[in-house]
Amino acid sequence: MTTANKLYYGNNLEVLRNYIKDETIDLCYIDPPFNSKRNYNMIYNNIGKEDRAQSQAFVDTWEWDNAAMQGYEELLNPENKLYPLQTRILIEGLQKILGKGSLFAYIVHITLRVAEIHRVLKKTGSFYLHCDPTASHYLKLVLDAIFCPQGGEYRNEIVWCYTGPGSPNMRQFNRKHDTIFWYSKGDNWTFNKERILMPYKDGKPHAGGFIEKNGGRLDPEDYQKGKVPETWWTDIAIVARSVKERLGYPTQKPEKLLERIINASSNEGDTVLDAYCSCGTTVSVAQKLNRRWIGIDITFQSISLILKRLENTHGKEVVKNTELNGVPKDLESAKALALKADDKTRKEFEKWSILTYSNNRAYINEKKGADGGIDGRAFIYESEKVTKQVIISVKSGHVNVAHVRDLCHVVDREGAVGGILITLENPSKPMMQEAKEAGTYTNPLTGQIMDKISIVTVDEMIKGSRMILPTSPVEVVKSAQKNVNDTQTGIEF
Repeated sequence: MTTANKLYYGNNLEVLRNYIKDETIDLCYIDPPFNSKRNYNMIYNNIGKEDRAQSQAFVDTWEWDNAAMQGYEELLNPENKLYPLQTRILIEGLQKILGKGSLFAYIVHITLRVAEIHRVLKKTGSFYLHCDPTASHYLKLVLDAIFCPQGGEYRNEIVWCYTGPGSPNMRQFNRKHDTIFWYSKGDNWTFNKERILMPYKDGKPHAGGFIEKNGGRLDPEDYQKGKVPETWWTDIAIVARSVKERLGYPTQKPEKLLERIINASSNEGDTVLDAYCSCGTTVSVAQKLNRRWIGIDITFQSISLILKRLENTHGKEVVKNTELNGVPKDLESAKALALKADDKTRKEFEKWSILTYSNNRAYINEKKGADGGIDGRAFIYESEKVTKQVIISVKSGHVNVAHVRDLCHVVDREGAVGGILITLENPSKPMMQEAKEAGTYTNPLTGQIMDKISIVTVDEMIKGSRMILPTSPVEVVKSAQKNVNDTQTGIEF
């Protein structure tokens, strides 16, 4: 491939608007966050006051805030030609039905992005939206209102069926399927049926040379070639805990699912876009099938995982030739990440700092609210079976000697062997002195001596400074989710 593949770290709406040109994408697949654990009946009383104990993740992500309000007003603006009249009418009607709450904020979020995806698709392009029954009926209306008035067409509703255990206390049927909507931008679209044929499971020879099947007869040659899959897919299993490709990502989709979609709706050399990259299944499969690809994700944890996945699966050269955008490359861009308006808790700055400095071998502290002074943890070997932890604290604001003392206290409290303070601001002499007085730790396995408290500046990190510890070879983002339920419904935050 002569054109570099591209991976963007940032808000996908901003990336789509600013970096993806009109009619440059052959195929787009997205698997945006969705939540099936919330009370479905709340949809019809959606005024932003849901039971947060039931739907915390959903509410935290899709709030009726200034961003949602701004998006809503934009969708209703008749001067914006990106949105057909039918889209504006639909959004205005849904607001009256749903109210201005979390579900409607989600609909606004998706509508803004689908309109941009429609813009960047070639006239022969296809779009696949992966969702679940919680909001699929609303999302199909959105897709109809964007694609159909502009010459596009609904092609299929694919039902991906899978199996898995349900709760023993269930009082309803065990839902084990997702919905995938396929739309084409025009009336000339790619569909490579010969690449996705699957074998017939039954049939018996007939005296006339045909293969007898329920519903008709087939020529033996056609029977041997196989059939085009129906719109219910039961032959692709979820990424279970025992599956080799499993990365531990809670909503990871199987590679076979993306192989079928990419093979069917694109050709070698085509460009595939995934605007919600997550753990990178789409881009990894696109790479395997010799497609160009563009991936976007808003969390650095996902970007980090994708890069490691590409390296492990396709080799370091693929990562080297990937154009990486949005990741801080100097002190000013690191400061900009720390001050992002839509990340008031500065979690993304923390994740970037921890994963970058540890070469993806530290665990992010995902605990909401008070974190006890712990932003991340690294684990080092003291013997073949014994590991000890190193506490990581990240500070993006003003720092002083009290922060060093606090870290010392946390290290002692947690029984850790050391602590690392990553700071955007340069440390003072009293801070360095306090860290020095904390003493050293000697690793009994390697004999390595390290400061019990280390202070690392972001500037040093950008210039190449990295954590050098006898850490576990298990990568952070693969292990950090080890206790997450295996089911593919919902998303964890």
